[in-house]
Amino acid sequence: MTPICIGAIPPTTSSPAVPDLCLTRTPTKRQAYYPCRAAEQILWLENFRNKVAAYQTVLGLSALQVAAAIADARWLVYLLGSWLPAVRSFAPACTDAANAAQAGTGNTMVLPVFTPPNLPPVDGTLPAVVPVLPGALDRVFALVATIKDTSGYTEAVGADLGLVGAQQSGPDYATLQPRLEHKVQAASVFIGWGWQGFSAYLDQLELQVDRGTGAGWTMLTWDTTPDYTDTTPFPATPTKWKYRAIYRVADTQVGLWSDVKEVVVGG
Repeated sequence: MTPICIGAIPPTTSSPAVPDLCLTRTPTKRQAYYPCRAAEQILWLENFRNKVAAYQTVLGLSALQVAAAIADARWLVYLLGSWLPAVRSFAPACTDAANAAQAGTGNTMVLPVFTPPNLPPVDGTLPAVVPVLPGALDRVFALVATIKDTSGYTEAVGADLGLVGAQQSGPDYATLQPRLEHKVQAASVFIGWGWQGFSAYLDQLELQVDRGTGAGWTMLTWDTTPDYTDTTPFPATPTKWKYRAIYRVADTQVGLWSDVKEVVVGG
C-alpha cells in the first residue's frame, strides 16, 4: 500500500526540529568545502562522484571505498534533486485535503497519494541508483578526511574534487528573522520579502496565512524567489487575513518567525 502524505506536511512551530548539517554546526565550523544550499550540494556531490575514481590509485583508495562513495553520492543526489522537491510540491495537496476534511463539502473524500519519482536508470558503466544505509553524507565526509591524510593528496587534487573551501561567516540562525511588507493590489495581496544578504546560506522562505476562518495558520507557499503574490479570491465580506514567514535551510526552519502582517480584504 502506498503511504499517504508521508513526510509532506511541513513542520510547525511546536514540532521537533529536523537535524541538518548546516544547522548542527555553526557556519564557520562546518566543512567549508560543502555548500549549504541544496542546489549547490547536488553539484558538489555530482562532481565528487564523477572524479573520485580517477584518483583511486594516487590516493591509495580501495575499489570498495570508491564504489561506496559513488553509491552514497548518487543516492543523495536523487533525494535532494528529485525526491525532496516532489515531496514539497505534494505538500499543498495534503494541506488542502486536511482543510477539506475539517470544513469541506461534497462526497466521501479520496486522500491524495504521493508517488515518488523514479530512481535514475543505469548511468553508463555505473549501476542503477539504489537506497543506501543512513549516514551517506557522513560517510562521504569521512572519506574526504581519509583522502586529505593520504600521501598522494595535493591542493590541486583537493581543488578538482571540491575539497577546498574558504571559511565564511554566515547569519546567526538564532536571531535571523524575515522582514515582510504587504500591499493589497487589485484582487490580490502582494507580500514583499528578501534574503537580507544571506541568500548563500538560505534555501527558502516558508510563508503561512491565517484567513480568519478558524483554521488558524496554514501553509501558503515555500518560496525561493523574493516577493510573492497571494491570488486567493477575496471573501464576500470584509475579513482580516494575517501573514507570517520563517526562513528554511534544506527541510528545517531556521531563525525566528517574522512579525505578523495583517490586511483586510473582501467586501
